[in-house]
Amino acid sequence: MRPLVLAWLATFALPAWAASTTVTLSVPTMDCPVCPITLKKALSKVAGVEAVTVSLDRREAIVTFDDVKTTVEALTRATRDAGYPSGLTERKP
Repeated sequence: MRPLVLAWLATFALPAWAASTTVTLSVPTMDCPVCPITLKKALSKVAGVEAVTVSLDRREAIVTFDDVKTTVEALTRATRDAGYPSGLTERKP
């Protein structure tokens, strides 16, 4: 009986496995060379963000993050708070 209890406890005591997720955010209001710098800084400050690439030409940000530590909503909030509203256009696990 004891091994069964230990197995049950181990199942629920283990932390959730983090998965890196990559999203593409559309940022249509970017219109100057400083915009990508500002946007990258804002996104990089979000806990769990692992990588950020911003393209002024495509008006998008590609963000890789730990989906246990943050969410797409937190990312779009960060861009909005920096003055650049964004929306999710693509998500890759």
